[in-house]
Amino acid sequence: MSVEESQETPEPAREAQDPMEAATRATHSLQGLSTELTARVPQLLEAMRSVGTGLELHSTLDRICETAAELADARYAAIGVVDMDGPGLSDFVTYGLGSEQAERIGHRPDGRRGLLGALISHSDTVRLADLTKDPRSAGFPPHHPPMKTFLGVPIRVQGEIFGNLYLAEKNGGGEFSDYDVHMVRVLATEAGIAIGNARLYEAATQRERWIDGSVAVTTALLSGGDADDALAVVAEQARHLSGSAAGIVMLPAHEGGMEIVAVCADDPATSLGVVVPAESPVVVRLLRGEPVFVEDVSADPRTISRLTSQYGPCMMLPLHSGGRVLGALVTPRARGGRPFTEAERTLATQFASQAALALMMAEAQRDRERLAVLEDRDRIARDLHDLVIQRLFATGMMLEGAQRRSIVPEVRDGVGKAVDELDVTIQEIRTAIFALQQGPAEVPSGLRTRVLREINMAAVPLGFKPAHRFVGPVDVAVGELVGKNLIAALREALSNAFRHADASRIEVVVDSTVSLADGRPGVRLEVADDGVGIPEGGRRSGLRNLRRRAESLGGSSWYGPGIGKDGGGTALVWEAPL
Repeated sequence: MSVEESQETPEPAREAQDPMEAATRATHSLQGLSTELTARVPQLLEAMRSVGTGLELHSTLDRICETAAELADARYAAIGVVDMDGPGLSDFVTYGLGSEQAERIGHRPDGRRGLLGALISHSDTVRLADLTKDPRSAGFPPHHPPMKTFLGVPIRVQGEIFGNLYLAEKNGGGEFSDYDVHMVRVLATEAGIAIGNARLYEAATQRERWIDGSVAVTTALLSGGDADDALAVVAEQARHLSGSAAGIVMLPAHEGGMEIVAVCADDPATSLGVVVPAESPVVVRLLRGEPVFVEDVSADPRTISRLTSQYGPCMMLPLHSGGRVLGALVTPRARGGRPFTEAERTLATQFASQAALALMMAEAQRDRERLAVLEDRDRIARDLHDLVIQRLFATGMMLEGAQRRSIVPEVRDGVGKAVDELDVTIQEIRTAIFALQQGPAEVPSGLRTRVLREINMAAVPLGFKPAHRFVGPVDVAVGELVGKNLIAALREALSNAFRHADASRIEVVVDSTVSLADGRPGVRLEVADDGVGIPEGGRRSGLRNLRRRAESLGGSSWYGPGIGKDGGGTALVWEAPL
């Protein structure tokens, strides 16, 4: 069988044009042709109408394939999308292959060799009676259906080659005719317009999603909530918007390098707390405020971390604003995943800049709030010292005078006890004044010190000091990351007890000798009270925060009966692996 190939010169690139003008120009070649071709014009118009329906890009490509196959009476159709960032195809959409058959074939063509690769290099219309005899053909992979007749037509979007429309296996065993070539060319022109519209819509929708994500991050950071929860929102939004396998936030570590402080992934516990060393070239660039884009992070020698082996394409973006690098945002895709496009890189970089600005604003807001609290604490301390203690002292002097003048023993004993209680009260107020006058504490040397500080600070609003007990080598066994989250959990538990429990007794136990349910060694925090317990239908936001903190470390959190009579009150348990 002979091989027939038409090599028409492609039209020069044109500016964006009106769809009706393009369709009119494309169908102009139909004038003067046979009545058979003219009779197929209604079918062509219906095909053009079908192609122009809808704005989602991938569904548009599916519809073009199906419509082209019906128009040319072909068994198979495909669209190969040219990769704008390199040679080959970035996408390959098919029609006529079942899902099971496509799965058996496996990897789809990349357009870097064979007939498809040649058509990318020379974007002309190609018609073959037997593609297997063409010298450019590289053969078919196993399980691929047999194909002989072939028609390839370029698709142009706003004058630039978008890809090629391929048709194979004319039904009935014949070859693709001149009529088929004319019809498919007109359809390819309409397809280019539809694809251009879908691209614009997809780009606008993508920008809208990233803007909404930036708003969500800014709202979370400026809401005054926990800083760790806000960073978790940054990681979650970055993963969702970029279509990545994980969203990771890193902050500069005290010992150098960058520490992973927030992770949104299927298994975040394996990543939290990991420090990427300062000698990593990637860290050096990030701390200089330079973005890093990697095609395959698992094979890049610049990344020094045990976590990179499971990932492929990756964006690493500095969170910098006002000349400061606050941290970095990392969005890796799974190995073998689609590389990030230039548009995705641009949008992610803008998102990181917005997140960094929100971080700085949140930090400034927390500094203002902290300053206001310190000023208020100074005022309260002065008032307690200058007014309350002086009045209590004067009242004690008056009572002592009344005690000396009284001749009734019972009255003298009662007044003496009242004076003793006043002395104790004055000492407790002085202790509270001392605590209020302390500046922001430095990083503590151990977990025990931090637990005691939280208990002493909670004693002021509670009106009593919670009892405490340590089991095991708490300072040695518990790491910094787990210790920081344990302190946050203790603070949340004591705050809940003060606001809701109405308790008269609280016991705090920190045990670093426990074994978790899966057998791993762990640390357990238990805060039990004799209060009113947790009412049915009450708010659970604080408990959810505690559980989320524990689960992010691979632990758990729950609550049960308290230490009141008959199990009254609440006992909250929080535990994490060491």
